[in-house]
Amino acid sequence: MRVSPWLDTGIGSARRVVRIADHIALHLLSGGKDSFTLLEILVALQKRAPVNFELAAVNLDQKQPGFPEHVLPDYCRSQGIPFHLIEQDTYSVVKRVVPEGKTTCGLCSRLRRGALYEFAAREGFTRIALGHHRDDIIETFFLNLFNGGRIKAMPPKLLSDDGRNVVIRPLAYCAEKDIRRYAENMAFPIIPCNLCGSQPNLQRQAIKAMLGEWKKRHPGRIENIFRALGHVSPSQLADRELFDFAGLGVSGTGVPETSDWTMPERKRIELNVIN
Repeated sequence: MRVSPWLDTGIGSARRVVRIADHIALHLLSGGKDSFTLLEILVALQKRAPVNFELAAVNLDQKQPGFPEHVLPDYCRSQGIPFHLIEQDTYSVVKRVVPEGKTTCGLCSRLRRGALYEFAAREGFTRIALGHHRDDIIETFFLNLFNGGRIKAMPPKLLSDDGRNVVIRPLAYCAEKDIRRYAENMAFPIIPCNLCGSQPNLQRQAIKAMLGEWKKRHPGRIENIFRALGHVSPSQLADRELFDFAGLGVSGTGVPETSDWTMPERKRIELNVIN
């Protein structure tokens, strides 16, 4: 299957992720280039690949002022794709709770995620497909590293915290530049987000600028960073929950030969972790 020569390197991962997706997949269609591209790929997989699954699109109407409500249902109708609408005024909540000038992404994403998970569970959808791509994953890794003090990103597949939903990210191995080129070629009716993407002090934008500079000055660095996320060596880090450092050098009596002075007790710290 060839949706686009620009996305060929990532399409294989989409096929593998969707293959295990039971029978019903719900795609969050936000109106951005990523969600339109993913919808196109899922439709192509549904038609051509040896994978049997039902597909539906859903949009969360956050009651943003000036949001063109007709664009997404009209597009799905023209493509013969079942469309669902969730109406929840998360826009007012975010604007009321988050101080002016502060990043709204954390609260907004949690509200959106909660509404989507609840809808999927209620309607019987077994998989939720999100449009996060390779660059999103790398940016999230650095956001957590710099601001949360954790080595954490976004996996291609995960189980939601409440255990009711499985989330898949078929674009996980696709580069943003390829998705942008494909979306421009397809002339999707893109809807800009004026709630989060327009924030000039957005932390993610700073990370994106840093990575953009690295792309220019150090070819291949971004690819190596993403490759590293799939090649982790717990014994070479310092997380005692991932590796039994205390058990190293244990004598026959079961008592460590030396005190574990290299691994002090972990302090409980409140961190600003980015999802």
